[in-house]
Amino acid sequence: MQILHVYKDYFPIFGGIEGNLQQIAELQAAQGHDVTVLVTNPSRLSTRETINGVKIIRAQRLATIASTPLSLALPYQLRRQKPDMVHLHFPYPVAEVSQWLFNRKIPYVITYHSDIVKQQSILRFYNPILRRVLRNAARVMPTSKNYMLSSRYLRPILHSCTPAPLGIDPTPYLSEQSTVNSQQLTVLFLGRHRYYKGVDVLLRAFVDVPNAKLIIGGDGPERQKWEALKAELNLGTRVTFLGSIPEEQKAALYQRADLFVLPAVNRAEAFGIVLLEAMASGLPCITSELGTGTSFVVQHDDTGIVVPPSQPAALATAINRLSQNPALGRAMGNRGRQRVLDEFTIERMVGRIERVYQEVLSS
Repeated sequence: MQILHVYKDYFPIFGGIEGNLQQIAELQAAQGHDVTVLVTNPSRLSTRETINGVKIIRAQRLATIASTPLSLALPYQLRRQKPDMVHLHFPYPVAEVSQWLFNRKIPYVITYHSDIVKQQSILRFYNPILRRVLRNAARVMPTSKNYMLSSRYLRPILHSCTPAPLGIDPTPYLSEQSTVNSQQLTVLFLGRHRYYKGVDVLLRAFVDVPNAKLIIGGDGPERQKWEALKAELNLGTRVTFLGSIPEEQKAALYQRADLFVLPAVNRAEAFGIVLLEAMASGLPCITSELGTGTSFVVQHDDTGIVVPPSQPAALATAINRLSQNPALGRAMGNRGRQRVLDEFTIERMVGRIERVYQEVLSS
């Protein structure tokens, strides 16, 4: 099968969607498909290369506005491709509009990673086109049933939606499981330091979490603000900011922890790949109820605890509960690891997508 994936960025640019796209494309290529990825090129030149069996076209980028690369070369390249299936990774309006306008004869599916949350001014103009793009897709694949049912854009087209949860390679995270240290709990957050991640809520919660330390891995635009809040709350050496963590060091970082927390505060946190990594590492997880994939990945009182967003007191109560009950944390961690192995591997993710392709082409 000839497959064309379209998004704004690809490896070596790192991000949740970029990483997911790379995993899908490389496994599909390894399975014998003819796979091309069409993205934009930050260097403003159009280039072609092949990485791990995947043909990559990087179309010339003119500018980037509101996190959206603008490219006239991308729709041109899209029209030139003649795949059996176009796979769009939403949200990227340039790709979606280009497919809808110039490439309608080829069926397309959409992995719906997230609603457009922050760019509301752009959304006012894009909204009518977005709804048409979604209606005309052969299939829309939200990353969880939770997101599908809670998105105002997906609810009108539930008949054409098939959830396709994300997956990881769990192998790097399957070393000896951490055990909760009742003397001093080690809590871990790992991720880009963005407004919706809710680390400020975690810091405020930590004021009421005795006998514990917090490790914060990653970097981003909110880091300076969060470090200032740490000082304001007099958390001192109990909280450590590590900065960016190389990919090859992530597994070891998870193994240093007893508990993982993703305290996200709005729907921009659509799934939470870090939750899968933490669960594969044997860690119990605490996350927020946002109507998104966070509370689909972490099942409340089974593989972790789900709390209301933006409520430091509720978050502190959940952390203290696991701190005071190590056996409960170990049991949740074991169940979480098994859930990843059963439901969230790369192979299962790509298998679900393959079934959607076949259903679309056969119909």
